[in-house]
Amino acid sequence: MNNPTFMAELHNRLGAPSSEEIECLRLLKAFLKLKPRQRFEVIDLVERLAAGGPSVPGKPLS
Repeated sequence: MNNPTFMAELHNRLGAPSSEEIECLRLLKAFLKLKPRQRFEVIDLVERLAAGGPSVPGKPLS
């Protein structure tokens, strides 16, 4: 991705990414670096928070 011509062409086709898109990619990259058990725990926590259910205080993730 260090080719300036390629980058310029990609920018012309797709436009500049929003800061939200960049943050989502950073989070995805970090998520993929987690061990499978940690990924499961993150997904479980996010699902509980999205459902409005109580989080379990004091229960550490891995």
